[in-house]
Amino acid sequence: MTVSVNQFRANLKQYVDEAIDNHAPLMVSRKNGEDFVVLSADDYEREQETLYILSNKSLMHQIEESLSTFHNKNGRTVRLEELDA
Repeated sequence: MTVSVNQFRANLKQYVDEAIDNHAPLMVSRKNGEDFVVLSADDYEREQETLYILSNKSLMHQIEESLSTFHNKNGRTVRLEELDA
């Protein structure tokens, strides 16, 4: 969703609540300047974590290996006693 900076200013609480409640970023356009995006702090942190994981080759390799193991049913079964350890 995109709104003008004037609409955003006039309905600040409503738009911020919607961005937080719906977990949807809100684009705010400005006539003479750069547009900006409003999103909740939780959503921002999730985005940052996702970007970190996607940019980390080692983590991505581990994820690929885990998916391959899962799809090929090559994993091991963990006993309940092992989970409690």
